[in-house]
Amino acid sequence: MQTTNNKKTKIAFFGTPEVAVYVLDELEKAGILPDIVITAPDKPKGRKLILTPPPAKVWAVERGIPVEQPRKLSNLTNELKTNNYELFIVAAYGKIIPKEILDIPRYGTLNVHPSLLPRLRGASPIQSAILRENETGVTIMVVDEEMDHGPIVAQRQLEFPISNFKFLNLQEKLARMGGRLLVEVIPQWIAGKIKPKEQEHNKATYCEKITKQDGLITENDSPETIFRKIRAFTPWPGAYFFAGEKRIIVTDAEMKNGALVIKRVKPEGKKEMPLEDFLRGNKEAGNYIKKLTGEDIQKGSQHGAD
Repeated sequence: MQTTNNKKTKIAFFGTPEVAVYVLDELEKAGILPDIVITAPDKPKGRKLILTPPPAKVWAVERGIPVEQPRKLSNLTNELKTNNYELFIVAAYGKIIPKEILDIPRYGTLNVHPSLLPRLRGASPIQSAILRENETGVTIMVVDEEMDHGPIVAQRQLEFPISNFKFLNLQEKLARMGGRLLVEVIPQWIAGKIKPKEQEHNKATYCEKITKQDGLITENDSPETIFRKIRAFTPWPGAYFFAGEKRIIVTDAEMKNGALVIKRVKPEGKKEMPLEDFLRGNKEAGNYIKKLTGEDIQKGSQHGAD
């Protein structure tokens, strides 16, 4: 990128999945292209286990930007030093960056984190926000050796509640917002006009990596809790219950007048379908759903409530 004195600042971008591409897209719109993209190695995907590049690599190759995919970041230390990269940007890289690398750039390492730190430090801030919070936002922070611990450079709260967002929609919204915030921050940061602010560590909350078990819906869950699980865990691991030994994933639902209305499900081994289609011939599952949501509510669903 060009700074105010027309000197180009060399940027290395660390990121891997589609969410990193959303950030890169926003940087590109502002004319800020990294000089190198550092991402995870290609991985086998699908039933045929075809070796597939990560989205950040695809994005960089399309633009002729050099890509590195180290299995160990320490293997890149010398290259990053000798090429005089001055600013590192991290967005969903997926690996811990060692201190010897964090210390290389003169302007430090900035991270786009999808929560209002110090809230929701950890591996699943977006899902956890949907499960536990009513609002969220993004933070640009200086990366240090501890998880999501570094001082805050800038924050922006999402301007509306997250009560109807599903995970993928909220993920993209926050990533693009983080990218736009980076565009605002980078020139000021390089010019020394922003003083980072230490986090209030005593107010920190944490979230763990999501597991398949987290998606289980139980009779002890309130309708509101179930609705949050459906939004947080779609598409993975799915919010599900069991009908006999079959796992039934709830793919779409809504809250209507304070009650939960399940609209679509995906039975194990079958395609997604409307709830009313699934309930035909599935009395056991229908009875369980009544326990979760209430019989009258399901009647409303079957009559096309929206």
